[in-house]
Parts: sequence; structure tokens; C-alpha cells
Amino acid sequence: MKILILGAGKMGSFFCDVLSTTHDVAIFDTDPRRLLFTFNCRRFSTMEEIEEFTPDMVINAATVKYTIQAFRRIMPYVPDNCILSDIASVKTGLPDFYRESGHPFVSTHPMFGPTFASLSNLSQENAIIIAEGDHLGKVFFKDLYRQLNLHIEEYTFQEHDETIAYSLSIPFASTLVFASCMKHQSAPGTTFKRHKAIADGLMGEDDYLLSEILFNPNTSGQLEKIREKLAELQKIVESHDSEAMQDYLDRVRQNLK
Repeated sequence: MKILILGAGKMGSFFCDVLSTTHDVAIFDTDPRRLLFTFNCRRFSTMEEIEEFTPDMVINAATVKYTIQAFRRIMPYVPDNCILSDIASVKTGLPDFYRESGHPFVSTHPMFGPTFASLSNLSQENAIIIAEGDHLGKVFFKDLYRQLNLHIEEYTFQEHDETIAYSLSIPFASTLVFASCMKHQSAPGTTFKRHKAIADGLMGEDDYLLSEILFNPNTSGQLEKIREKLAELQKIVESHDSEAMQDYLDRVRQNLK
């Protein structure tokens, strides 16, 4: 299969490395300097090269802020039957775009990132495949993700957004609150250091990505749950209610099972 990857960042380069051994892969980036770090593939920097390549599939690994913009730029230069695919963690606007594009599509979300995951060992990581996608496109990514030993779930676009609001918005918001209250520690404890490492990694992500994940329409309800649980904990602490604290801790442990 001829596969065009948009974006030579960490995820684009990762997919290039994974796919180039079994497919004819080309990678396009608006910054030719980033193409210097890609191997075993064709390197494109012009629309004419894309048109001549006639890809069977496009994997859009551009920064989430530019996902749809990147699609629109290359669409006049790819065949009508070319499968469009994205790996975006934020699907805002993509269902409407795909409906209007006239192309077969497949949307997935590999739920690991270069900040925290080891891209050489993904056996403990997950991926979501969107149910509304093209059958052949979904089969392609299911086979790929199984080869990477990822656990796969299939969700609709709506179910994906609801899941991301829970699985990303809660830890993102909690980490932001921790970091916003943080003071320099000359002798930090183990728990503090672990939380700080998570915060450092999170703040190394793209600001637009963080904002869009938190702007998910389902995030507000999750933040309300955090506020309610924090208020409950504050009340217990202020009253020194040992029995209530034990009950709170027991419920937390039950949630972690």
C-alpha cells in the first residue's frame, strides 16, 4: 500500500518507522529540516510530489491545531478513493469534515504519546478506533495496532469524546491544579517528585492540545466531580472526622480496583 504521512514530528516519524518495512511510505512536512530525521521512506515537501505518488491512504499526524487544515491542503492532490485517516486525540470538527470530504476515512486515537510512553514497548498501552470509519481502513489499523501489542477499543465519535473527557481531562486538570499550587522543595518526598515528573511531562505538551482536550464539551461535568470530591475531602479534613476519612479512603481504594 502507498501511504502518505503528514507531519514529521514524533508520532509521524514513529508511524513512518513502523510502516516503512511493509509499505511504500512517503512523509510530507512543511519544514524540510524535519525530514532529515526520517528513514526508509520518500521525503516530500511539495504538492506535486504528493500528486505523483498517488497514495492509497493518508495518515494525518500533523499537530492537532492543524489537522483539518493539513487535510484540506493535500486533498486536491490525492485520488478520490484515497482513504483519509487521522490519529488526533481531539476529534472536534472531524466528523463534519469527513462527511463533506467525499473520501473514505478512518479515525483512530493511539492513546500513548512520546512524552510518557516508551514507543519501543507498547504492550501496556491502548488505542481507540472510531466505529464510523471505512471497513478496510479499520481493518488496516486493527492489524497494525495488534502488531504493536496495543489493547484496542472501538468507540463512536461521541463515545470517544466522552471517554477522553474522563481519561484525559481529569488527570490533566488534577495535574494543572497540583502544579499551580506547587512550591519549590529543597528536600522533596518521593510522591512529590513523581507528581512533579508528571507535571513536567504534561507541560511539555503543545498548549493548543492541552486547551482543546480541556475544552471538550464533556470536560465540565468531570471538573464538577473533582470539585465535589475536593469539597468533601476539605470538609472531612476541617472537621478531623476520622470515621469519614476512613470511609473516603475505602471508597478511593475501591475505585482503584
